[in-house]
Amino acid sequence: MRSNPNIVVTGTPGVGKTTHCEALAERTGLRHVSVNQVVKDRGCHEEWDEEYLSWIVDEDKLLDALEEEVKAGGCIIDWHACDLFPERWIDLVVVLRVDSSTLYDRLSARKYPEAKLQENLDSEIMEVLLQEARESYAEEIVVELTSNTTDEMESNVDRIEAWVKQWKENTRPEGGKDGDGNGTGEA
Repeated sequence: MRSNPNIVVTGTPGVGKTTHCEALAERTGLRHVSVNQVVKDRGCHEEWDEEYLSWIVDEDKLLDALEEEVKAGGCIIDWHACDLFPERWIDLVVVLRVDSSTLYDRLSARKYPEAKLQENLDSEIMEVLLQEARESYAEEIVVELTSNTTDEMESNVDRIEAWVKQWKENTRPEGGKDGDGNGTGEA
């Protein structure tokens, strides 16, 4: 049994995943694991996609690279997808959402190629990543949070930090009714 939870913070590029993860890591002492950085640093990719200006991820290599770290617990996994992570690894899935105009502004500021920008806008509008999370994990561990403003981001970090504290209380051998490492998903 892990003494710290593993959390996936997911959502369309531009929703504030990294900002949330960095703040959470600072407040909770959990490790921010940027999947993009792991893909680059550990060679967990197949090739470079010129149209989207990004690496094509080798998911098997990625899972192998993360397995030991995640098994130990205490990871805040930052990535735009979540369905490839085994359910047994994950205690909470946070799906960040933003409105279309906010997302458009954020991705435009990053100078995303038009095809990549449009694909991400469509993904957000169609709730693709939210549905992916709901189909891949138990309903009680999936939480949808809005991330349009700094105040919303701060509130989200407060909620997730409170969830981490509750998870730790619930999974202590001497405390909590649960005791099996499956704290509540109510973030």
